Amino acid sequence: MKIANKNLFLIFLITTAIVLVPWIAMQFTTEVNWAFTDFLVAFILIFGTGVIINLTLRKIKNPKLRILLVSLVVFLLFLLWAELAVGVFNSPIAGN
Repeated sequence: MKIANKNLFLIFLITTAIVLVPWIAMQFTTEVNWAFTDFLVAFILIFGTGVIINLTLRKIKNPKLRILLVSLVVFLLFLLWAELAVGVFNSPIAGN
């Protein structure tokens, strides 16, 4: 298996583990109530972020630019996650 394929498989496994956390919590409490689409969107966001970070780390050689771009990707993930979760900016994607 090539390194890129190994990295994608590792990103897939880590993403799956992260998305399983709320599913496990749903088994023990009613305070976590996710629908299938919530799991799907979370998986796509986290997996996509992992792939973009992996691509950035492989293609960009300048360490300062790497840090800047990875930080920007993570920041954008958090902004989008917050918007989807509670509608911080009241945009149409938040369901408002």
